[in-house]
Amino acid sequence: MIHVTQPSLAPLDELMKLLEGVWERGILTHNGPLVQELERQLCARLGLDQFVAVSNGTIALQMAIRALGLRGEIITSPFTWVATVSAIKWEGCTPVFCDIDPETFNLDPAKLSAAITPQTVGIMPVHVFGNPCDVGAIADFANAHGLKVIYDAAHAIGSTLDGRSLLSYGDIAATSLHATKLLNTAEGGGCITSDPDLAEKLRRIRFFGHDRDKNIVEDGFNGKMTEIHAALGLANLKYYEEVLADRKAKYLHYFERLSVNPGLTFQKVPRGEPNYSYFPVVFPNERVLLAVEAALIAGGYTPRRYFYPSVNTFERIVHYSAQPVSESLASRILCLPLYWKLAWADCDRIAEIVLESVARGMATAR
Repeated sequence: MIHVTQPSLAPLDELMKLLEGVWERGILTHNGPLVQELERQLCARLGLDQFVAVSNGTIALQMAIRALGLRGEIITSPFTWVATVSAIKWEGCTPVFCDIDPETFNLDPAKLSAAITPQTVGIMPVHVFGNPCDVGAIADFANAHGLKVIYDAAHAIGSTLDGRSLLSYGDIAATSLHATKLLNTAEGGGCITSDPDLAEKLRRIRFFGHDRDKNIVEDGFNGKMTEIHAALGLANLKYYEEVLADRKAKYLHYFERLSVNPGLTFQKVPRGEPNYSYFPVVFPNERVLLAVEAALIAGGYTPRRYFYPSVNTFERIVHYSAQPVSESLASRILCLPLYWKLAWADCDRIAEIVLESVARGMATAR
């Protein structure tokens, strides 16, 4: 089976050279030299002020909430992975959903006013599939109401807006370096901020609340990235631009092949440049989606219903509130296989299966 994604991996011998140094030094964790080097290189490559490497993207979100001292309600998107909500809840806050824009799939700033209450302390928008949120409108709203903004930028490494990395927006952006992401450390993530004092606080939280003199000065936990994960990140970073260019080329190829069918719609990118790390397709209804999904699986391809279902419907962990745009989109969206080593012939065959299945589904409906 060809899955929806595969990790982008540097040649094994290049990773082994970095690991030899880890073995020689005998330093595996606790802000080792490779972690620091990965942070430096990411800042230089992406034009960031501060990158605090951590163990995963969910921990990055939790650290951001804790570093900003948020206690209360945090407005977020229902069209996201459950980790967004999990991080809010684990930090003792309450997620409040704000529905999304049907074209960008991102949180709709025009709906923020309906979600705010006297208990609201922050906003956690999601750059869905690396597509830039309306950061200007969100910042204006946050500033007008005295709210902090934490971007769930799990998908956003490599995306840009107005000539800047998308990770540079918000009080803190939390990104993921998980195996499925454009740049990966197997498991990993990071907190990004332009405030050096806030970055230092994040580093303390990452290591049990220790300051540089090893004194415990605040509540923290174990959010450290290991040297082994950092080594993989450094090896993979060498191929970052190549991976990004390859994903963009395949994304545009899919779009060219599939946009001939007016029954299919695609994510709109009003501003900025996404990282093309996912190729979502929106079908006219769930019945057609399920037919396409079944045809792809029969052909040896595994797409993913990403994100499905809408997180506001997880009634065992959140109080349900109707989010009609997100719920409708979640029932009709499917991400097609897209990754660095995916063969072009497979891209073409996937497109053919989608078009054939949609045509049959639409004909049956008539």
